[in-house]
Amino acid sequence: MFRNTIPGLDRVFATDITPPKVVLISGPPGSMKTSFCYSIMTQFVERSGAFGLYTTFEETVDSHLANMKSLGIDLSLNMQISDITDLREIDQIVEEDEETDYVDFLEKMLRHFKEEKGDKFKVFALDSLGALYSLMEHEQDMRKKMFYFFKLLRDLDLFSFVVMERSMGAEANLLGNEGFLVDGVIMVGIDRNRGKLTRFMQVEKMRACKHSMEKHALEIGPGGLKVLGPIFE
Repeated sequence: MFRNTIPGLDRVFATDITPPKVVLISGPPGSMKTSFCYSIMTQFVERSGAFGLYTTFEETVDSHLANMKSLGIDLSLNMQISDITDLREIDQIVEEDEETDYVDFLEKMLRHFKEEKGDKFKVFALDSLGALYSLMEHEQDMRKKMFYFFKLLRDLDLFSFVVMERSMGAEANLLGNEGFLVDGVIMVGIDRNRGKLTRFMQVEKMRACKHSMEKHALEIGPGGLKVLGPIFE
């Protein structure tokens, strides 16, 4: 899944990752969390012929595709992208005094594609968890729901990315409950050293996988993202 997608990712992972897994991609604004997830997913579905579902709560489908294309990231017809417009259509059939259950909507959508695509449906992304929380009135209830939502993702035998914003000063706090519920945590950040800014990725947690825990530089070039060598501070 991982090692043969973004060039250089085999420098980070000594062994590959097998589904089902739920992996949290965290980092500050501008650290290319979305680009990182989408790059891996598109490369995987193109090479394997699998089907992927990318759900974005933060931008429209057109905006997302334009951003990916501007970075040189290949697009794939094997990827279905769903945005907030889909959720607003669901809103129209809900009574005004009722709250839309967006998690329930996501579950129905996932089951639909699993029934339609069968075993070809292998990868899913939720971008982002913070945006999903902001749409719900009762955040504490939402956090409880995520336990069961992550279980559903595993039950469907999916490799799932969950994007969540995180400040660079929060390394000591593993994102609260989310960090413990998921199978893996990858930090995508911006290193500030000697007056230079370098984007990087760092694996903080990954169950059943041998991996480096060093920061590895990320570079944008022709063909999209590449993983370079470790950053020495």
